[in-house]
Amino acid sequence: MNTVVVGGHTRNIGKTSVMAGLIHALRCLDWTAVKITQYGHGICSRDGEPCGCAPTEHAFVLSEEQDARGRWDTCRYLAAGARRALWLRVRQGQLEEAFPALREALASDDHVVIESNSILGLLRPAVYLVVLDSSARDFKTSALRYLALADALLPIESRIDAAAWPGLDSGLFRDKPVFSVTSSRPASGELCRFVWKKLGLRDADLVLAGSTSTTKKERTCPR
Repeated sequence: MNTVVVGGHTRNIGKTSVMAGLIHALRCLDWTAVKITQYGHGICSRDGEPCGCAPTEHAFVLSEEQDARGRWDTCRYLAAGARRALWLRVRQGQLEEAFPALREALASDDHVVIESNSILGLLRPAVYLVVLDSSARDFKTSALRYLALADALLPIESRIDAAAWPGLDSGLFRDKPVFSVTSSRPASGELCRFVWKKLGLRDADLVLAGSTSTTKKERTCPR
């Protein structure tokens, strides 16, 4: 299983758009896309509502999306061209307990893209992309923990401004490939080529959606 992980330093900065962009541009890989949502203390993983469940009661729920027209992030994955879309909702701190079920669900998939930072504690993907927005001051603990493992940085609408996060070691941003992300171009051709190479696929076989390459070549894109 070739895995791409897309993380970010906070919420609502465009991670899902990057995921959808990659899925669409490289849809010949028949992606399975995974959204991981961790809920805090007192919030149930079954429906995201407050509850008084015991710590081990329904600690996680893994569901498969069927509606490409819905409003959830998993719906966006399907709309972008993913073959499958899964949503893992799990209590904060219990991702390890949920991981065997996720691993089993992905056992037959060749190419998987996961929206999460914390999953890095349980697997090493072929490529880890970190979305950064210098206008958002929050920096999640999970993002900081794994930032050094990032294969590339994806700044939103701007360059990376390390001064936006006082106290953060600016050296963590050095010597890493940078691919800018915009609302109209969430996954550039350069980023797609970078991911393709990190997946160990041949340059000659790369076909981006919307290119002038033949339909036949798109159908024979390697798995």
